[in-house]
Amino acid sequence: MKKLIVFDLDGTLAESKTSLDAEMAGLLSTLLRIVKVAVISGGDWPQFEKQILANLPHDDRLKNLSLLPTCGTKFYRYDADWTKIYSEDFTAGEKAKITQSLQQVGVRSGFQPDRVWGEVIEDRGSQITFSALGQQAPLKAKEMWDPYFSKRMKMKERLDGLIPEFSVRLGGTTSVDITKPGIDKAYGIGKLRDTLDIAIREMIFVGDALFPGGNDYPAEEAGALSIQVKNPHETKRVMETIIACLGGDSISQFRQERPS
Repeated sequence: MKKLIVFDLDGTLAESKTSLDAEMAGLLSTLLRIVKVAVISGGDWPQFEKQILANLPHDDRLKNLSLLPTCGTKFYRYDADWTKIYSEDFTAGEKAKITQSLQQVGVRSGFQPDRVWGEVIEDRGSQITFSALGQQAPLKAKEMWDPYFSKRMKMKERLDGLIPEFSVRLGGTTSVDITKPGIDKAYGIGKLRDTLDIAIREMIFVGDALFPGGNDYPAEEAGALSIQVKNPHETKRVMETIIACLGGDSISQFRQERPS
């Protein structure tokens, strides 16, 4: 019997930088009735508020939800309000070195786009994120830029040589996430184990970047039973199966209540 279901966000629960749709929000709400849930993603806390919390009922079910922004480098739990448990922030010197390395690799990669929308390099405190087309780029443009991760894999190889003291992972549709060494989704899985007193063997992780170099892969390396999905549509089918297994007739109730 699994006690905790852990999800990635972008590409798993929702399209990049978009909110949960009505069906996904309903499934997540149903899941929170019967089991503990966590979300670990590269986005920062404001993105979690916009994409997830704004679309869920504000009730006691939130006590079953743990949120770990910036690839697990931050941890929030709910008890009447959301409280930050920890944040593994960079020093000013570390931020400067990472930013300079990203700028250098960006120029040398030859993958610079003709147009960007918003910040390309974003300081998220405990994570520096490179978004090739900018933080506000439209989804269609992002999906076309690097659908097979080949451009970012080359960037990662160069960054691994320039800043070997940091962890470099690929996520989302155009992003490269950099954290302190060992502070990644495996670290987040470990924090969930310690904070919630749930063994890793009692967890399921669902994500779209479960490949070597992907920012979901450390969760699998940590020992969580991992399920690879291609998109939020596949995640919904996985969630329906989990609800049917753990919650009996909960999925039937959800289907009756959801909008047509």
